Amino acid sequence: MNTRSTLLNLHAQLRERVRQAAQEQFNIALEQIPLEVPPRVELGDVAFPIAFELAKRIRQATGSSRAPRQIADILRPALETVEGVERVEVAGAGYLNVFFDRARLLAELFSEKRSSTRPAAEPEARPKRIVEHTNINPNKAAHIGHLRNAVLGDAFVRILRAAGERVEVQNYIDNTGVQVADTVVGFIHLEGMALSDVRALDQSLPVDRPFDYYCWDLYARVGLFYRNGDPDGPEDPEKLRLRAEVLHAIEKGDNEIAELADYVSMRIVECHLKTMERLGIRYDVLPRESEILHLHFWERAFERLKAAGVIRYETEGRNAGCWVMPTDLHLGTEEHEADKILVRSNGTVTYAGKDIAYQLWKLGLLGLDFYYKPFRTYPDGHRVWVTTSDAREHDPAAPKFGGGTIVYNVIDSRQSYTQEVVKRAVAALAPEVGADASVHLAYEMVALSPAACEELGIELSEEDRARPFVEMSGRKGLGVKADDLIDQLEAGALGEVEARHADLTEEEKRAVAHEIAVGALRYFLLKWTRNSVIAFDFKEALSFDGETGPYCQYAAVRAGSIFRKLDPEVRERAATMIEDALRNGETADLLRRVFASESGDELWTLVMLAARLEEVIAQAATAAEPAHLAKYAFQLAKAFNLFYHRHRIIGEEDAVKQAVLIAIADLVRRRLTEALNTLGISVPERM
Repeated sequence: MNTRSTLLNLHAQLRERVRQAAQEQFNIALEQIPLEVPPRVELGDVAFPIAFELAKRIRQATGSSRAPRQIADILRPALETVEGVERVEVAGAGYLNVFFDRARLLAELFSEKRSSTRPAAEPEARPKRIVEHTNINPNKAAHIGHLRNAVLGDAFVRILRAAGERVEVQNYIDNTGVQVADTVVGFIHLEGMALSDVRALDQSLPVDRPFDYYCWDLYARVGLFYRNGDPDGPEDPEKLRLRAEVLHAIEKGDNEIAELADYVSMRIVECHLKTMERLGIRYDVLPRESEILHLHFWERAFERLKAAGVIRYETEGRNAGCWVMPTDLHLGTEEHEADKILVRSNGTVTYAGKDIAYQLWKLGLLGLDFYYKPFRTYPDGHRVWVTTSDAREHDPAAPKFGGGTIVYNVIDSRQSYTQEVVKRAVAALAPEVGADASVHLAYEMVALSPAACEELGIELSEEDRARPFVEMSGRKGLGVKADDLIDQLEAGALGEVEARHADLTEEEKRAVAHEIAVGALRYFLLKWTRNSVIAFDFKEALSFDGETGPYCQYAAVRAGSIFRKLDPEVRERAATMIEDALRNGETADLLRRVFASESGDELWTLVMLAARLEEVIAQAATAAEPAHLAKYAFQLAKAFNLFYHRHRIIGEEDAVKQAVLIAIADLVRRRLTEALNTLGISVPERM
């Protein structure tokens, strides 16, 4: 949506008329004019409680009292002159209840959707918003917890773009971290492999056990190796030295171990991107931690932090020899101490330190940039770029990355402390952008229901079976690969499709099953607010009843089936009648009679709900909460299903009523499909 919708445009006109009337009648300038939606359309389509605020302002300015209801009576005529308003009533102690011209607004909404083009936005002229999400350690296959991050981030990107924002999508690759080092330890010290051996292994692996799956198992074995085979035993300091040696070699670069780590990490990134593409999730650029080190991003940030007095060097106490950032974040744990260490006494930089440098770059405040090279091109031509520290590899055709005005970091809630440290450091260095430029989109964990664990073949104890959900634990072997989860959902959806549509080809069945599976997964992960712990359950997610993705998809499919069965001539005649209501008063009166009938308020309630899509998208964008849009999609789907069962469209004998029903069904179908698409959920032709 790049232009303001009919409904929001009407809201804007009403607010402006209230503002003008308040200035003309009472000489009061209003900045904020609240608009409310009454609980039932019988009470009005929108309501303004502004008379109460004006009564207070008049008393402050003149010392005299005016009753809010009297003020509302004075404002009412101004609102009645707005085109699209049928009448305005003063209700209660002073509410202005506005009733829209139903015939005109339906016609405008219908014409709005029939317009084949909208004025294109000029994204390059808009401030850039950066959303960083997914950020999986490139040491093994993605798991179910990563899916919540990726789906949440991708849905938020889609919501911002639907709201007309210019968005850049980043997926940070920690290719020099401990997890990558551990997988490399496994290849070198458990498998006895060099880079050439790993390449050969990669080429020989079966389709059902790709490289990231192999590394999943290897990483688990390394964990046992450190504990001498006992998952509950202490880590062996001698064996942990192997990790330290590998980590040092990776960070230094330009050696055989670093080359092996680079191959392993980037092959796994390829696997991760393939997994995410199954869910329709894509990225613009993959910034790598290795370049933050090799291109001296941290050194630049470090010098600025010291010069600005944001950090200090400790000469005594337990932080002696460290550079710390003083804060007032007293969380009562050793890990989350008030004075955050950015540089350890051995000279290594903590995660928070590197993230400060990265955040400064994202906001265009560092004064340095990466080199870039293409990493992957999707079938539709969209290209993903990856950073490099080698100027010779730089592609001059690379877009300009970074330089966002607001950066959203999608990271789980356990990282809230570190994210707050990063935000404060950036705000201290650049008060002109402040803390508001760094937004942490925190979310809680994803667990599995006991039933889901059993469906995935995970053995549970009696204690775990009695729990409402089972947390994942690599040490206990409780881990679910993302691709396995998607495969299981597709298998469940395929059973439904085969039972309902035996006439489809095998390829068609699998395509529909894939759309249903993706819709089920994405909706399940998005319908909960970000601060909710999710217990994923296959049966619940795939259900065609209740608050699920398939339920919403089925409502849109059902709406589409009406128009496949509808006689094209009837459809065109209805469209002509609805659009004629904008020009012909007699036609508009015919439509008004339908809305004045016994079922009129029910029909109008559905129209108004469908018309609110852009408003809900704006709310979801402002609150950074995709659950708002998911809830709206379900409400619209549920309301349409009631409409579908109560009103006969095909075969309706009253031509005017049929035209209104067709217009409403078409409006809902398009708005529901658009809402689902914005959540990353497609609508199959059949279900």
